[in-house]
Amino acid sequence: MDIEDIVAKVTKEVYARLGKQTDARQQNTQPKVPVPDDIAGKLEHSMLNPDTTAETIRQGCIDAKKHRFANVCVSPYYVGTAAALLNGSGVGVCTPVGFPHGAASTAAKIAEIREAVMNGATEVDVSMMIVAVKSGDFDGVMKDLLELVTVAGSRVKFKAIYEQGLLNEDEKIKALTIAKQCGVDYIKISNALTGKKASAADVKFVRSVVGSGIGIKIDGGIKDAATASELINAGADRLGASASVRIVAG
Repeated sequence: MDIEDIVAKVTKEVYARLGKQTDARQQNTQPKVPVPDDIAGKLEHSMLNPDTTAETIRQGCIDAKKHRFANVCVSPYYVGTAAALLNGSGVGVCTPVGFPHGAASTAAKIAEIREAVMNGATEVDVSMMIVAVKSGDFDGVMKDLLELVTVAGSRVKFKAIYEQGLLNEDEKIKALTIAKQCGVDYIKISNALTGKKASAADVKFVRSVVGSGIGIKIDGGIKDAATASELINAGADRLGASASVRIVAG
């Protein structure tokens, strides 16, 4: 091989490497998903782990006030504590009812709602009756949910917890239709029982069924601002997350 061939070969290799580097730089400079200015106001700061202590609740409420989260989501045991810590701050207190299976009696869930409101809850996340949905008892699902919505009234925001990952297509549509007919404020797409990650596709599906008049909350492994933004851009109004501080801090 003569010198001209060698130079041509080396030149070709150099340009090939430069091209790869340029491609890599271009990939690294792709615009990030825009983070909404009010992202903190859409976050529900979740503190529901079974090992949550009173000190965890205290610090979580401090963080919620600092960052202006939509609410803190705590177990019924901590509702009174959180309400006292957040009094006058404008940050709400949310608690789950009938969680996670929704299989408690209607009377038991009514008692939970009443106690939560009495202790200072401003929002409730109420599990729909999964066992009834899976059994095809949709009349029972509607009767249960309608009674709970009626008891809650206008005193609290009412979110119907909908475990999408456990339902087939027919069950999904029927459950969502029932929630809409019962007048819930939000559908909460929960992934607590499946371990699924929150996805934009799930948000878009629920929105396609319930329309624009109902809020959508979703949870499931939301750890960063990019994921949060993607879900919000897909149509989510609220995000349940334990990593709320990390999300707003970037």
